[in-house]
Amino acid sequence: MYSRLLPLLAPLLVSTLLAACASGPGAVPRDPLARISQSQTLRLGYREDAKPFSYKGADGAPSGYSVELCKRVASSLQAQLKLAKLDVQWVPVTATTRMQAVTDGSIDLECGSTSRTLGREKQVDFSNPIWVEGSSFVSLATSSIARAVDLNAKRVAVIPGTTTEQVLRGLSSRGIVPVFVAVQTSSEGIAAVRGGRADAFATDSLILVGEVTGGPAGATLRLSDDYLSMESYSLMMRRDPDMRLAVNRALAETYRSGEIAKVFRQSFPAGTAPSALVEAVYVLNALPE
Repeated sequence: MYSRLLPLLAPLLVSTLLAACASGPGAVPRDPLARISQSQTLRLGYREDAKPFSYKGADGAPSGYSVELCKRVASSLQAQLKLAKLDVQWVPVTATTRMQAVTDGSIDLECGSTSRTLGREKQVDFSNPIWVEGSSFVSLATSSIARAVDLNAKRVAVIPGTTTEQVLRGLSSRGIVPVFVAVQTSSEGIAAVRGGRADAFATDSLILVGEVTGGPAGATLRLSDDYLSMESYSLMMRRDPDMRLAVNRALAETYRSGEIAKVFRQSFPAGTAPSALVEAVYVLNALPE
């Protein structure tokens, strides 16, 4: 009798043993909050070239609006998880590697300038909005490129895989077909325009402002008044409802308490004020407990 039952029980015994091993003392939990609690570390991804949202500062440390928000999230997570300490580890990512870094667990949260889209939500999760922004483009001030219609047949630098690239490709329905020049970073895109390798560079407009004003002296660039699209930014993470709730709780408290005003002042030049749309983001997402 036992010899006949053994082949049927063997798979169950193996799966039980594997599950026990996975939850053993030395195992790394799959649940993000459990992993953070066990390791007492939080791995935050940041962009080195997405100024003023996320970039490497003059001192080599992560800086920017999204970075400052993530610092508040880290403090909130430490309190929510009742941890005596929480070691924050900053991990550089790019527009190309950021999503993979989230899905493979290299980072727990991405603090950059990532647009929330339904296509991306097939693979990752997003916090409530942290910003509303539009994509645009820059060209040399001496060129005749000023509006979106002027991009037809022009060499336009863009970072592959971004929502801006999708928007540019969608312009074909209006008879506007640019010649794409792939670049890996915003700084490279600006350099391509200054150096004559591209006629224009397209990305989020506030990033363009940061690159133009903070760039080297030389050929003067012009920022187009045309918006190619309007998009909302969110913090990106793995698909986990508890992690998303914990991050949103931190953001809501930052908005409710008025701490967001301090974040804004730290991140943007003196005299800069949030737009009506950004103000709406703060008000609508200051959710009560």
